[in-house]
Amino acid sequence: MKFARCVAALTCPLAVFAQNPAEPYEQKLPGTTLSFKMMPIPAGDFSLGSADAEPGHQPDEGPARTVHINAFWMASLETSRDAFDAFANDLSVSQNITTDAVTRPSPQYIDFSLGMGKEGGYPVQSLSQYAALMYCRWLYEKTGVFYRLPTEAEWEYACRAGSKTTYYFGSTTTSLGDYAWYSSNSEGKFHKSGEKKPNAWGLYDMMGNVAEWTLDAYKADGYAGLAADSKGLLTSFNPGRYPKSVRGGSYRDESNLLRSAARVKSEPAWNRRDPQIPKSRWWLTEAGNVGFRVVRPYPQPSAAEIDAFFKQYLAQ
Repeated sequence: MKFARCVAALTCPLAVFAQNPAEPYEQKLPGTTLSFKMMPIPAGDFSLGSADAEPGHQPDEGPARTVHINAFWMASLETSRDAFDAFANDLSVSQNITTDAVTRPSPQYIDFSLGMGKEGGYPVQSLSQYAALMYCRWLYEKTGVFYRLPTEAEWEYACRAGSKTTYYFGSTTTSLGDYAWYSSNSEGKFHKSGEKKPNAWGLYDMMGNVAEWTLDAYKADGYAGLAADSKGLLTSFNPGRYPKSVRGGSYRDESNLLRSAARVKSEPAWNRRDPQIPKSRWWLTEAGNVGFRVVRPYPQPSAAEIDAFFKQYLAQ
């Protein structure tokens, strides 16, 4: 549903008109009983990356730099398997692979939930950045609201929630199990989203459970060349499928990868066991610990800007 077709309030989702970036709201998925909560993330400045002296610091987390983040909303939970399946099962969506229209995911050739859980609030995982972005495009078509993946800077800013410590609750791992599913307490599997404590801005599982795709290409030199576009959006783009930046750590990872500044790069090896030729653009055999959550920028870009965004990122 494009904005030009929203001729009256009764024909448009309520979220289209939720223009106060300081207020949370509930986004319903048209045609389903599902919804997800979007939390307001205030504008502000913060130090992106980590200092050399931080325990666990890696070279790709620097040079730390102070950046400004505009206000936006972020989903309180990781995108659920239920919500992604609503997209996958939407018969109105084309099956043709094209960057000019929404397409449905290709069928899963194995059970990518690996027996850990599907319906009822488990996060979707084992999917590519392309799949996450195509879901965002579907949300836009269905709701008229522009959703996308967070940039690395937005993700880290939201994760820190005003904190300057190694983790958003402090600098030691003493309380990590209260906030995250990771290698020490997950029993080797992901869990339903929202079972652990949230950060100060109401975001659950920003650390652990499943790691999360960001919009950015991964660069080993960290933020040395990170540029801001005309709207002040910090982002790094390349036209290839790899490497992309993944954040937050997962149920498989040790505590070091759950630090607010920790980064992981995607690799072609994440799909090495795919039996298909060519390999799937949607599903990743070795990424059972990778999912995503959506953000909504404020204010919403124009329809032309949104179309240009999807054409650029989905052409990768």
